[in-house]
Amino acid sequence: MSTPGFLAQARRHLAVGVSLFAIVANLGAPLPAAAQNHDRERETSTTTPIKHVIVIIGENRTFDHIFATYQPTSSDTVSNLLSKGIVNADGTPGANFSLASQSAATDTSADGYQLSPGGNVAYSPLPPVLAGGYTTPPFPDVATAKLYEYGLPADYYVYLTTGGTGLNHGDVDTRIPNATTLPSGPFQLTSSTHPYDAYDNSPVHRFYQMWQQLDCNTAKATSSNPSGCTGDLFPWVETTIGAGSNGLAQSSTFNDTTTKEGSTSMGFYNMQQGDAPYLKYLADHYAMSDNYHQAVMGGTGANHVMLGSGDAIWFASSNGEPAEPPHNELVAAGTANAGIVDEVENPDPQEGTNNWYTEDGYGGGSYGSASYGGGTYTDCSDLSQPGVSQIVGYLGALSQPIAPNCDPGHFYLLNNYNPGYYGDGTNAYLDIGNSLSTVFTIPPSPLRTIGDSLNEKHITWAYFGDQWNTYLANPYNNYVTADNTYCNICNPFQYATSIMTSSTRARHLQDELNLYKAIQKGELPAVSFLKPDGWLDGHPASSKLDLFEGFVKNIVDRVQANQELWSSTAIIVTFDEGGGYYDSGYVQPLDYFGDGTRIPAIVVSPFTKAGHISHVYADHVSVLKFIDANWGLAPITTRSRDNFPNPITSSTNPYVPLNSPALGDLMDLFNFSSHKK
Repeated sequence: MSTPGFLAQARRHLAVGVSLFAIVANLGAPLPAAAQNHDRERETSTTTPIKHVIVIIGENRTFDHIFATYQPTSSDTVSNLLSKGIVNADGTPGANFSLASQSAATDTSADGYQLSPGGNVAYSPLPPVLAGGYTTPPFPDVATAKLYEYGLPADYYVYLTTGGTGLNHGDVDTRIPNATTLPSGPFQLTSSTHPYDAYDNSPVHRFYQMWQQLDCNTAKATSSNPSGCTGDLFPWVETTIGAGSNGLAQSSTFNDTTTKEGSTSMGFYNMQQGDAPYLKYLADHYAMSDNYHQAVMGGTGANHVMLGSGDAIWFASSNGEPAEPPHNELVAAGTANAGIVDEVENPDPQEGTNNWYTEDGYGGGSYGSASYGGGTYTDCSDLSQPGVSQIVGYLGALSQPIAPNCDPGHFYLLNNYNPGYYGDGTNAYLDIGNSLSTVFTIPPSPLRTIGDSLNEKHITWAYFGDQWNTYLANPYNNYVTADNTYCNICNPFQYATSIMTSSTRARHLQDELNLYKAIQKGELPAVSFLKPDGWLDGHPASSKLDLFEGFVKNIVDRVQANQELWSSTAIIVTFDEGGGYYDSGYVQPLDYFGDGTRIPAIVVSPFTKAGHISHVYADHVSVLKFIDANWGLAPITTRSRDNFPNPITSSTNPYVPLNSPALGDLMDLFNFSSHKK
């Protein structure tokens, strides 16, 4: 996630105090009237038996990272590290391990940002694997964890009290055998010294870094890989730039461990040995895609925006027109947050460095101290802007050229900035001088979302945020205390003026507690988006995958307990993005913004065939295409990705669309000819 201040807050030990009792009181409070009388819109017809869809979004895991050794229970095939011979079932290097070989490269200031830098030399061994995440677990006992959390089955709360690393962030991860001498490729995370229930480091997941990790070059294109992306620079990008420079100079003692990531990106779990058991259960008993992708290179904010709108968001003036964000200028003058910031990305290497970006990062300071850095916007219509010509030139040189889809004069958000509204509809951008807030906030936006499309057709919908009630009562707690881990950058509707200033805002933005009641009463909206909070979302370092599994199980169990509701519901389980972890799957360029690596996507519904694995190319906008198709909606705008056609493929390669750019609508994950009660 890496919202400003989030990981720093999440890594603190729990301090039980007055704020804890406020949460206990909040959990017992009556639901808001908007939730009790959930919606008065008319029920509309659907093109399938699905009347309700719930989209659950976890954090930062690629398909191979979780499903590296998965073996189908059906006759369907799967594309993963095991099936390609990259690893064996026991997690050791396979006969084709070299297909995932990783290299070091060279990119200096003389060259500027290089999408596919030269000088590649295979690592031998990988850079050291470094530790990250909680040294000791975040909660002292189950009773305390239950005071803070309400999103887990009873037997999962113990996982909030276990899994500490015992190591400092950036230490060599001694839990992993041979952490300093691993061969150049993927390695298994779990072992007798590193159990599945353990906190781990988080790889870099930013826009220009992810493009560079994939090492895309048309000279390397083949019929089976027409994008020419080889994915061989994951640790190199982690160790040369990591999560960004924020405009600061590189340390004179910089080395492969300075960014505190090492080769974190190459770790994977092993389902053959019991890892990720609930996700495996869902894949075995329902349907899964092995060709579903994060929609944007980069992090949480931009990917959630794409999930909600099918498009990228841009910096807007107070009247909603495109404008240039602060660029080497003073912001929040006269306040404690005042400082010179540069919110425009510059991935060109600083002089005298190998790939240390000039201006890139989440932004520093704010929250009562001087602000600095913060590059995260790009005007990708302007080839003179740093990094732009490399990506645009690559897209244009493909055998099927791809349009960047960058409107002139628009500075698009590529990573994470806080949304322009607080939960109550207050303009957050006007509050950037507040010492409890941050200058790294995107202004209110004219962004059109799927919510607007649904509203216009009187179709019920809601975004259910875990810990929304606590955040709504005090949004500043999101950065100051440990009792509020609601993810504000994850809510695509919280950026949009049309939703946040509407009289129906409270109907559409609710707490997960309201979802529980809606499920129990059979009053679920037609479309529901559900986001775990920072403890449970599965984000490396600040959460664990078993906690996300528990969150998903809680929802699936509740829906299945209401048989009438279950009989017409589809639950889509996915992740916002790959988090910078390695993946071996094909990546289709769609525009300037992505796609990125594969991520898991599982459909849990009575209308699926057990163990089915779809190979149809999809990304987050495929969820929007499914909603469009099921409820008879037009594409969100004339430029949104839900205008793309469904893929056409050859009989020999179902993974690569011949009619690129193309995205599936997820319909192939269902089997409507039979109904499994």
